[in-house]
Amino acid sequence: MKIQLSLISIFFFASLTLSHAQRYGTAVGLRFGNSNLYRTVGFTAQQRIAKELTVEGILQSDFKLNTTFTALLEKHRPIISKRFNYYYGVGATFGVEESFVKEPESNQILHTYGNSTVGVDLIGGVELTLLNAVISLDYKPNVNIAGREEFYRGQVGISARMVLVKSKEQKKKQRQRQKAKNKSQKIPLNEQFNSIFKKKN
Repeated sequence: MKIQLSLISIFFFASLTLSHAQRYGTAVGLRFGNSNLYRTVGFTAQQRIAKELTVEGILQSDFKLNTTFTALLEKHRPIISKRFNYYYGVGATFGVEESFVKEPESNQILHTYGNSTVGVDLIGGVELTLLNAVISLDYKPNVNIAGREEFYRGQVGISARMVLVKSKEQKKKQRQRQKAKNKSQKIPLNEQFNSIFKKKN
């Protein structure tokens, strides 16, 4: 109980002291996943595409029988500050996984591997941005559509990402692109006058 209170206090005070810092636009790093069947190590990348909205790609493997790629669309909302968020989302998973099938006659469990699987994923978690790092804890349930006997599998994940592009930098580039686009679409003043006189003639 004391350890939990200490962790909550650290998150609380860290988020308060960094509340005016910039959020991330692009972040990449490692994700460590754990389920009741196996543990995985993977690569994760997040890209902010709109206010409070990101896309995330996760490539993870146990380096034996299970390798999957997951694409997620996630909604982020601040808890205490812009640096301490909770998020939730949905996506799809493709990969190769092991499967366990119980034979009703003999009650034996058949273990198969190399199964090409397709599934739908949900995700929910919390994240804290400290300086140029994003630390997150999430739960990612997977619902199988094809390729595996088990209908449902859940995974707890811890991710550590490095911020490559800050939100401020991303917004600045977006404004520059929009300004250049507006400038290219703007008709010069002399051409506007010429078009008016041409219409009169």
